[in-house]
Amino acid sequence: MTAFRIGEAAELLGVSADTVRRLVDSGRLRAHRDEHDHRMVAGADLAAYARTQADDPDGRADRSSARNRMRGIVTAIVKDTVMAQVDIQAGPFRVVSLMSREAVEELGLDVGSVAVAVIKSTNVVVERD
Repeated sequence: MTAFRIGEAAELLGVSADTVRRLVDSGRLRAHRDEHDHRMVAGADLAAYARTQADDPDGRADRSSARNRMRGIVTAIVKDTVMAQVDIQAGPFRVVSLMSREAVEELGLDVGSVAVAVIKSTNVVVERD
């Protein structure tokens, strides 16, 4: 069974180790002690907690078949005559979108704008560390 130390669980959840300790202390996340007396969170328990934290960043998930929605800030836009590259920082994740220059202008995207990256993909590569 996969288990994570408090710091690893915090990194995966995108929160501080203190937050994970508070979750464990309050009973919202189960943990056990290993042979070295470190608190460990079972991978299945961490996954179950993470699912409860999923949100709908723009309230539109029920209007689209795409379930991967990440709200963030536009950090860069590179335009040429036809196409554009838009970078969005959504929490710790950088999302890069290639779209028409016309779409960027119609959406009114500028560096500093808030945007939601909606990802619908039939090809998702999954890797293990």
